[in-house]
Amino acid sequence: MTTVSAQAVPVIPRGVRLHEDKLRGQWVLLAPERTITLDAIGLAILQEVDGLCSFQTLVERLAAKYDAPVDQISGDVAGFLTGLADRRIVELC
Repeated sequence: MTTVSAQAVPVIPRGVRLHEDKLRGQWVLLAPERTITLDAIGLAILQEVDGLCSFQTLVERLAAKYDAPVDQISGDVAGFLTGLADRRIVELC
């Protein structure tokens, strides 16, 4: 299982993209031969992934935006991103 360091930079790789499925009224993550339906939390995390900011910065942004404890946000975001990284849908550089 992949782990996330505070300095790791999450990147949505080429060939993977966020897409609003207007017909079904939901957001999905499109990857080669895969479609992943996103809930509100997954969408909020991926919308902050810009390929430039570190994991720590991403967590701090989300904690400030949703007025939540950094420790709680950190665990949730790490779990989500490592799950996608293990499936090679997100890269942790």
